[in-house]
Amino acid sequence: MPASAAESQPSAARNVYAFGITSFLNDTASEMAYWVLPAFLVSLGAGPAQLGLIEGLAESVASFAKLFSGYLTDRVDRRKPLVVTGYVMANAVKPLLAVAGAWWHILLIRFSDRLAKGVRGAPRDVMVAESVPKERLGSAYGLIQSMDSAGAIAGPLAALVLLARYGIRSVFLAAAVPGALCVMVALFGIRETKHRAPENSAPEPATKSAGASVPSSAALPASFYMVLIAVTLFSLGNSSDMFLVMRAQNVGIPVALAPLLGLVFNITYTLGSWPAGWCSDHFSRRWIAAAGYLIFAAVYFVFGRAPSILAIWITMAVYGLYYALTQPVLKALVVETVAQEVRGRALGLYFFATSVATLAASLITGELWKHYGAGVPFYFSSGLAVTSAVLLAVSGMRNRSVA
Repeated sequence: MPASAAESQPSAARNVYAFGITSFLNDTASEMAYWVLPAFLVSLGAGPAQLGLIEGLAESVASFAKLFSGYLTDRVDRRKPLVVTGYVMANAVKPLLAVAGAWWHILLIRFSDRLAKGVRGAPRDVMVAESVPKERLGSAYGLIQSMDSAGAIAGPLAALVLLARYGIRSVFLAAAVPGALCVMVALFGIRETKHRAPENSAPEPATKSAGASVPSSAALPASFYMVLIAVTLFSLGNSSDMFLVMRAQNVGIPVALAPLLGLVFNITYTLGSWPAGWCSDHFSRRWIAAAGYLIFAAVYFVFGRAPSILAIWITMAVYGLYYALTQPVLKALVVETVAQEVRGRALGLYFFATSVATLAASLITGELWKHYGAGVPFYFSSGLAVTSAVLLAVSGMRNRSVA
């Protein structure tokens, strides 16, 4: 092992856990507020159209921030400042929801929160990739994702307790506590990673999901763009989860139980993320992600029909499997498909494309709901998910035949 790699190993192991803890605390703060936002919006006189606009515009700014930070990540030696800045910004604005008096106040706060996420996303994921060997990428991303979704369990639970005793605005104020702890861990727990040696920068030929080796000339391979096309198409139907909450309330689930919807699917998400990441280190990442898309399609189909309140609760639990099978796995797929020196650019493009498509998805869902009723947008999303799953699986078969 080269000296530089050996020197980076202690801080590398520390980084994986530090990123996991920051993700847990940040998501605790975020999810405390996230699942009560639809009810808060209704109390301010807003509805599905305003929700679509808020989530859509928030994701649009995040998309450009992700693209910029991805390119910047490949050009700076110190990535920690970008990550810490993102966590500071996000957790400084969340408590401001407590004093919001109009729906456009929420728009500005969500805009700032998503901008912060866009800034920190690519540098964080590149630092994770530099902290572990290639054959453990899925496990590392899966572990961090499990911690992230564990925070999404703690957040709704805390929100339920606070809602019962103090009301919605107290939830937003209380989110400042885990937010401040997140910033402290990011500041003192994360260590800068070292760039791997040049000879290790080009990815090896992958039998699982990547195509031919990418030369170290910073070119993005066709296999990466195939993944990007499939994921972008899927994202056109992947609107904000707040529409699931609104649909559940439309069916008859009380506002006070909205945080439990987040709790239900995040339990599955937490339990499934690390195993899914581990499996992707040993089996085809494309097929695993495609299975996640099919689960998404089934969930949205059921939400479109909304046969009963019980069906909504069961389907919400199954929804966590979609997240577990896609979020950590697709990151690992993107990173392993490109050369080391363009990981930031690849992740930036991946985040940018999905965010722009998600912007469109939230706007489309809001308009379809407004003009054609609640069921149509969910059927639309389900159909796109099935198509994307087929594209992702077929592109994996194509790559194996070319390799």
